[in-house]
Amino acid sequence: MNRLPPLKSLQAFEAAGRHLSFTAAARELNVTPGAISQQIRLLEEFLEVKLFKRLNRQIVLTDDGQLLLPLISGGFEQFGDAVAMLRAKSSAGPLTITSAPSFVSKWLIPRLARFKAEHPGIDVRIDTSDRLVDFVHEDIDVGIRFGDGVYPELDTVYLFSFDLIPVCAPALMQQGQGLKQISDLKNHTLLHSNYDEIDPGFPDWAMWLKVVEADDVDADHGIYFNQSDLLFQAALEGQGVALLANVMAEAEIEAGRLVQPFATRLPVKMNYHLVTTASKSQIPKVAAFREWILAESAYLRAESDQARSQ
Repeated sequence: MNRLPPLKSLQAFEAAGRHLSFTAAARELNVTPGAISQQIRLLEEFLEVKLFKRLNRQIVLTDDGQLLLPLISGGFEQFGDAVAMLRAKSSAGPLTITSAPSFVSKWLIPRLARFKAEHPGIDVRIDTSDRLVDFVHEDIDVGIRFGDGVYPELDTVYLFSFDLIPVCAPALMQQGQGLKQISDLKNHTLLHSNYDEIDPGFPDWAMWLKVVEADDVDADHGIYFNQSDLLFQAALEGQGVALLANVMAEAEIEAGRLVQPFATRLPVKMNYHLVTTASKSQIPKVAAFREWILAESAYLRAESDQARSQ
């Protein structure tokens, strides 16, 4: 393929040729008239022809400029048609959301009917996975990721942060000596996640017990799970006491299926974020979901801001 001139130079020429004004072209492209003049000079040097005649207070196209302008304008129109066609194709199918199983089952699904009620024309497809998907090459529109929010080349929106709280099934409160004081934890099974494999600094039972000064409780004993939804299920089944995200456990606590025996909580540095590509963020169904989930999670951001200000 022959080397093509810079796109900025072609844009500057097309706008200036259409308006016959560097000033009007600069206004359209949100640059200075000097920048337009420089880009056109670069294009003329690249093509080794003159494209404009600079007259007193006006410009006119040369014969070469008149020959080139409709070709370049037509090319930009074809680019626009191609982008519009792809956007229409992307908008036509279901909204595909990817996230970890625990987030989907404990936070998203209980609220998803509200999204459908607001947007009945948007079908939804859920992909539950902990892997980092390729938004460019895979048929995925948007993801909810748990991490530090640094995702190069992705459009990232902060959703909310959370704390870890101790929870268990109500029946566990009555077993043996119960859970009246923190030292009673030594008589119960501790349920652990393997998040420290992802983030060595992720809060765990050892940190929680250190905060509450429970030196007589073994922080390492218990059952370990590599997925938080399994940890959640074990707590519901009365298998032991777990440290779970307060935002995920809130519905089960309100329903009485889980209880929080002790008030102490541990803040988590990593947060939940909505991620997609810059181009996909402009698709109407993706924009609608972003607006909805930001509104749906606004109370969590408010709670987090209030806690941090105290």
